[in-house]
Amino acid sequence: MPKRYNDEFKKQIVSLVNNGKKPSEVVKEYNIARSTVHKWVKNYKNSGSFKAKDNRTDQEKELIKLRKENQQ
Repeated sequence: MPKRYNDEFKKQIVSLVNNGKKPSEVVKEYNIARSTVHKWVKNYKNSGSFKAKDNRTDQEKELIKLRKENQQ
């Protein structure tokens, strides 16, 4: 099971990289996968969030919501 990190920790890591620390140094110091660090930096830069971008249309979101309501 993958390790989970809270948003505060992720912000700290992103801040280190954005302030000039090399991602390779952060990876070694905090024992985090390089791909994870790059993903956090990219997501935070693009959306200000660490969540993956939701590419669903408004109609798809509404359909999902209605299906959940119908299941109850």
